[in-house]
Amino acid sequence: MTTFLKGHGTQNDFVIIPDAENGIELSPAAVAALCDRRAGIGADGVLHVVRSAAHPEARAMAAEAEWFMDYRNGDGSVAEMCGNGVRVFARYLQRAGHVGEGDVAVATRGGVKHVHIDKEGLITVGMGKAELPAGDVTVSVGERAWPATNVNMGNPHAVAFVDDLAHAGTLYDAPEFTPASAYPQGVNVEFVVDRGPRHVAMRVHERGSGETRSCGTGACAVAVATARRDGLDPAVTGTPVTYEIDLPGGRLTITERPDGEIEMTGPAEIVAEGVLDAPLSASLSAPAVEQAGRQGETVNL
Repeated sequence: MTTFLKGHGTQNDFVIIPDAENGIELSPAAVAALCDRRAGIGADGVLHVVRSAAHPEARAMAAEAEWFMDYRNGDGSVAEMCGNGVRVFARYLQRAGHVGEGDVAVATRGGVKHVHIDKEGLITVGMGKAELPAGDVTVSVGERAWPATNVNMGNPHAVAFVDDLAHAGTLYDAPEFTPASAYPQGVNVEFVVDRGPRHVAMRVHERGSGETRSCGTGACAVAVATARRDGLDPAVTGTPVTYEIDLPGGRLTITERPDGEIEMTGPAEIVAEGVLDAPLSASLSAPAVEQAGRQGETVNL
């Protein structure tokens, strides 16, 4: 039987699959089944917990980070990074006894992320630097359209400032964007309104997952886009800038430093632990896993 956990960061929720030696091959269909909110466990994505040395995409980072976050979107597609996911991933490592309070490095497809677990339960993630690709971008929902700021946080974002978050519609479907060449692999789209000085609220459509209750990289992209809109660039002013970002699932605090590094602080919780039962674990019966371990093969879930 295969164990799993369920966790969330500001209600961006994840199924966690511990698999230190990378013995499980997660097919897109299996991930989608796990994340199905009616027929599966239900989540925005899957955190596959693997030792970096055991995963071909992470071996080069193993000297710097023992653990690799093999992240999958709710539709089964592979993603470079997930900011809320990194916090939940770190909380799992702490719960499992792999790390304690303090600093931990986590390997991701977006590079190694440095995480700090504080005594009060908040987790701060070094999210790296934002890139702002040149060129105009427009996003639209129905008959409404807005100019958007193109921000890359290791994954692509389009940040649009709107008068009312309701104008984003249901966000069941991905908002349209132009030009198509701006995001050849799709994009996460954030809709933003002002709440006060250095304080905004947002909704987000995450590619591969639809609207989610929170998006860590999206909150970082929003903070950067808002700072530039407000004429604040820490690289120019020499002063860090911090924004409070309200999301449907809670609040994140985002700070951009003069060196360009971005830090995200917020909560992360593990809420359940269990065992996958048929049909989700039908191909992960104990004999199959043992045989795969003997033969050095992976097992499809």
